[in-house]
Amino acid sequence: MEEENTNSKGLILAIIFSIVIIMLSNYLFPAEPAPAAAEADAPSVAASTQTITSSAALSSTDNLQPLPIEQVLNQNPRVAVSNSAVTGSIRIKGARFDDLLLEKYKQTLAADSPDVEILAPSQTAHPYYAEFGWLSNDPQLKLPNSDTIWQVKGQELTPSSPITLEWNNRQGLRFIRTVSIDDNYMFTVSDSVENNTPNEITLYPYGLITRTPDLSDSSTSVVHEGISGVMDDTLHEIKYKDLDEGEHKSYTTTGGWAGFSDRYWFSAFVLGNDQSSTIKVSNINGATYQIDYLGQGTKLASGGVATSSTRFFSGAKEIKLLDRYAKKLGIPKFDLAVDFGWYYFLTKPFFYILDFLYELIGNMGWAILLFAALLRLAMYPIAGKSYESMSKMKKLQPKLQTLQERYGDDKMKLQQETMELYRKEKINPAAGCLPLLIQIPVFFSLYKVLNIAIEIRHAPFIGWIKDLSAPDPLTLSVITHLPIPGLLDIGVWPIIMGITMYIQQKLNPAPTNKDQARMFALLPLIFMFMLGHFASGLVIYWTLSNILSIIQQKAIMRKHGV
Repeated sequence: MEEENTNSKGLILAIIFSIVIIMLSNYLFPAEPAPAAAEADAPSVAASTQTITSSAALSSTDNLQPLPIEQVLNQNPRVAVSNSAVTGSIRIKGARFDDLLLEKYKQTLAADSPDVEILAPSQTAHPYYAEFGWLSNDPQLKLPNSDTIWQVKGQELTPSSPITLEWNNRQGLRFIRTVSIDDNYMFTVSDSVENNTPNEITLYPYGLITRTPDLSDSSTSVVHEGISGVMDDTLHEIKYKDLDEGEHKSYTTTGGWAGFSDRYWFSAFVLGNDQSSTIKVSNINGATYQIDYLGQGTKLASGGVATSSTRFFSGAKEIKLLDRYAKKLGIPKFDLAVDFGWYYFLTKPFFYILDFLYELIGNMGWAILLFAALLRLAMYPIAGKSYESMSKMKKLQPKLQTLQERYGDDKMKLQQETMELYRKEKINPAAGCLPLLIQIPVFFSLYKVLNIAIEIRHAPFIGWIKDLSAPDPLTLSVITHLPIPGLLDIGVWPIIMGITMYIQQKLNPAPTNKDQARMFALLPLIFMFMLGHFASGLVIYWTLSNILSIIQQKAIMRKHGV
């Protein structure tokens, strides 16, 4: 096949795969809007061999008008929760975790922006809460549920002051729960039951997280948002749309964790590594989802005490913190709560390098630029050979054009003569494509980092860039005050990137085929608009990478007399 086919097809594979696959994920398969939100209390919790129904059954209040969160919080007594990372409260009725704000993160860039809300009580627009307790096969046995009023010992839950909840069922069982919190986002729920009856009793520990997500505001990035969990050392990720109304999936596991995952936030229960449980994921009514676990039955002899302990994480996906939890608490693959993507082996190291550079420089934008320079330096030997090959190809263009004119009607002869020319000049036309193919996982990995790392959320750069995780806000419509369609309304940085791509393209040998030449001439424009709505941090990285490539390529071309 002639030279332009070999070179152009390799370039298309190398670049188009990197961009189009991501764009297809983002724009052809956006998150589906949620059905109307429904009020839900805790539904049933299922074991592997039997169904045990919680007395906190699903409420028939689908048509309730959502109430303001402040009004709901004032309906029941609460015990405050506070540390350096979160504020909120636990509802004493039902001992429910349903009110949690993240102190370090704001909803928007506005100076008066409220804190990010992660948990919310029932009767609000988007309930999101967790409960823990015991179940039994005996329907006559009274157990604490979502209506139980616990007796509280302690004024406020802080890292230095756990709280104790007590309840007596007046049938001879005394339930004691101790709740503690660390300096970040990890709660520990420790339950004990005293059996003061003359009979042996079997109880099953359970926990659940129920949520009515706001899918209309869901991110359209390639970051997984939905249900995540590691069961028996295997990661399971389920999108909301993959569960039909009334459908559920069950998993049997020893240890592990499961919960709801957003782009930057995460809530999950963490099971003990010696605890065999059944985890169930359910779509309750089309709008409300639940993740629950049921532990093995514990036989409680007369006069005996049964215990159960579970951790509950609810907070930000801070990668280094998740790694510390995984190591310190022995939580299997807890870092996979962050969607590192296909190239985990690159994405996670890239994050740590960026984070190190950020701590060194103090600005994430400059850290990204320095990272681009270091990455370009690391790939210099491979890129150098590529540019050397391209320089030789560009120098050979007049001879290739002559062959095209001479044998244009005889494709077989043109191919033979072209390959003979390459052999004489000792040129491998495919050599220039290898570095581009190598950069595919690099691009994907960096794209992932800029989408998943909460450290980049709301991180400013110079000038008008106030959030490197968001698209460039200084768009054509802002500059011109004209009603420009959304897809065409791109910012200044994407335009600069398009210009650098155009300059870089002009340094490469142009296809002798006119149709291919026209297609390649349009690529910088196409990519400019495609990347125009990506995170500005990624566009800035690509722009600097292009500039460094231009400098390197110009130097090599001058060396070869081109």
